[in-house]
Amino acid sequence: MKNPDADSRRGFFWRASLAGRLLCGLTAAGEGSLSAQVNSPNFRYDLLVRGGRVVDPSQNLFDDRDVAITAGRIVQLGAGISESEARQVLNAKEKIVTPGLIDVHVHVYDGVAPLGIPADPNCVAKGVTTVVDAGSAGAHTFPGLRKYVIKAVDTRVYALLNISVVGQSTYSPDNPFGELLDLRYVNPRLTIKAIEQNRDTILGVKIRLTRNLAGEHDLRALGLAREAADAVKLPLMVHIGGSYSALQEILAMLKPGDVITHSFRGRDGGILDDKERVLPQVRAAVDRGVHLDVGHGAGSFSFDTAEKAFRQDLLPGTISSDLHQYNLNGPVFDLATTLSKFLYLGLTLPQVIERATANAARLFAFPQGLGTLRLGAEADVAVFSLEEGNFEFVDSVGARRTGHQKLVPVATVKSGRLYGSASIPVVSAS
Repeated sequence: MKNPDADSRRGFFWRASLAGRLLCGLTAAGEGSLSAQVNSPNFRYDLLVRGGRVVDPSQNLFDDRDVAITAGRIVQLGAGISESEARQVLNAKEKIVTPGLIDVHVHVYDGVAPLGIPADPNCVAKGVTTVVDAGSAGAHTFPGLRKYVIKAVDTRVYALLNISVVGQSTYSPDNPFGELLDLRYVNPRLTIKAIEQNRDTILGVKIRLTRNLAGEHDLRALGLAREAADAVKLPLMVHIGGSYSALQEILAMLKPGDVITHSFRGRDGGILDDKERVLPQVRAAVDRGVHLDVGHGAGSFSFDTAEKAFRQDLLPGTISSDLHQYNLNGPVFDLATTLSKFLYLGLTLPQVIERATANAARLFAFPQGLGTLRLGAEADVAVFSLEEGNFEFVDSVGARRTGHQKLVPVATVKSGRLYGSASIPVVSAS
């Protein structure tokens, strides 16, 4: 049966690709500026993001629009909204305006998990209003993540709970022993209890199956994670690659709604067979509702794998950074740079933004509507320059590609509040 939504979406992306000439003029030239109205007592809006090219795939929107915000909500989306009606005006002329980005795979348990980084200078300051910490904490360590990160930072942080009660506190380059090498630390009962007590912030279960993290009992660990996820009716996110068991066996245990992260890795245990064809089991998993997430990371994204998969019509559903301590200064840097790599790979700007907004918002059961600029939605807005030039991008295996467009964060609005310029983070990473 023909899917009218799919036809509409294809038409949207086709129209967006025709607008490439317009996008070529959207550069960092001209500083975005914030002005405050002081003379008018009758403001309709708290903040007006004015004059930008709005890219909102949730509404098939790719056009010049102004975004008006009141009381933390989007209240108007149109052209020519008067500056005099707003208490503050953010000039977004010649910039890209999107819903606040959602990164569904980061590690922000700073100071506890060795991978952890400070959330705010690396997320909300870079256009990412919402993140999902993917397994940094387990049942025993989650209370600290909630108290000292989720409740303390400006970035909106949710979590996937590691099936190991110790979370990712064991593994570092200097102590290369993963959280699943000893299954005595895997306790579905405690995992279920922690999730039931924190359903407002925990959106699923995370498990890492690489051999140095899970040893030779990866399928047994996955079975325990499956037990916990099924009990709380939440999805699993499964970190693949370099596992003892074959990916085909892992995929057989996944259900609709589950997520494979590191989908385009370049080493063993990935989505391609020895003849560089997409495994039929991968296609079958996607067809039954398993989601493919990028999860770039320090060792889990390959241009070569992505190029081969794209030629075989296999695309990721979501683009995430897997941003952490050991890739923050390259090759990942931030989510905007990761998205720029997919512009190089041939996705249109709307397709790239969709995978970090609308698609990401549907991946998990976020308590509030995110990833959209629809009227009444949470006022999360990101402003970017789309720079033109020659930009060298590096994947996780050291391969280099030269792209000609790069998204550069300029400013972020979260829940109606302007956070500031991403080029000068307002919170230091000390």
